[in-house]
Amino acid sequence: MSEYKQVIAVRTDIRMSKGKLAAQVAHAAVEAVLNALDMGLRSWVQEWRLQGAKKVVVRGGSETDLLRIYEEAVRAGLPAALIRDAGRTELPPGTLTAVAVGPAPSDRVDRITGRLKLL
Repeated sequence: MSEYKQVIAVRTDIRMSKGKLAAQVAHAAVEAVLNALDMGLRSWVQEWRLQGAKKVVVRGGSETDLLRIYEEAVRAGLPAALIRDAGRTELPPGTLTAVAVGPAPSDRVDRITGRLKLL
């Protein structure tokens, strides 16, 4: 049986309070799960949940880096989500803050995010 996980990469070239960062990570995690369900990957979501819904938060780098991670995930057929801030508090509207990859088999997620450092 495969292990499943979700990785959320966050921007490290902008300043966000801890609360803002936590909210952006949560938005990314939820949106990627919804995208997985929309893609017909219910079995991946179910297995991930049964295994404890593992989430790993990593340093994503710049906006360009997050876009690359997202594009690689989409090309690989993995659920993914890009999160842009609404601009109601700390950041200008539309600021890209996070990208989630998975839930998906860990080895497939690691091909895209395995080199990124923990936040």
